[in-house]
Amino acid sequence: MSKIFTRISSGKFKGKCLELPSLSTTRSTKSIVKGSFFNSVRYELAGKIFIEGFGGSGAMAAEAVSNGASKGVAIELDTAAFRLTAKNLADLNDENLRAINGDSFEILPRLIASENLPVLLYLDPPFDVRAGFAGIYDRLTNLALNLEKSKIFMIVFEHASSFKFGENLGNFRLIKSKKFGATTLSYFV
Repeated sequence: MSKIFTRISSGKFKGKCLELPSLSTTRSTKSIVKGSFFNSVRYELAGKIFIEGFGGSGAMAAEAVSNGASKGVAIELDTAAFRLTAKNLADLNDENLRAINGDSFEILPRLIASENLPVLLYLDPPFDVRAGFAGIYDRLTNLALNLEKSKIFMIVFEHASSFKFGENLGNFRLIKSKKFGATTLSYFV
C-alpha cells in the first residue's frame, strides 16, 4: 500500500511533509478547510495552546505551532494512527509539539484544566458512524458544556455539513460557520 502525505502550508515548518494514517480509520482535513481555518486564526495563535481532538496525522497541531501557537497537542485514539502522529510530530523536532494516545472525550477536560494559557480547541471527529462514534455530535456538545469556559479561547468544530450546531453551546456562542461542500467549520467563543 502506498503512503499518502500532506504538507504544512505556512509558517516555520512550511513545506514539511507529514504522513497520513490509513483513511479507513481517520479522515484527513482537506487543504482548503485547513487553509481557511489558519487564515482565520493565524494572528490569534500567539500565546495559545492548540489542542486537536481526534488528531489523525497531527497536521493541525503542527500547522498551529508552525504559525506561532505556544504549544500544539494532538490526541488520537487509534493506536496505528497515533504511532504515525507521534512520528510526524517528533520528525519536526519541536519540543512544543506533543501526541497523546487516548480517547479525546476522556483526556480533554483534564488536559484543558491543566493548561495555564488559553486553549484553542479544534475538534474533528470521524463524520461517518464508526465503532464508538455513534451519537458523536451529542457527545461533542456534552463535552463542550462541561469544559471550563475561562480556559477556552475558542472551540472550532470540523463537522459534516448535514449537521447544524445551535447558536449557543452552553456558555459558548457561535460566531461563524463556513461550509466547504460536505464539511463545515463552526467557530464558538
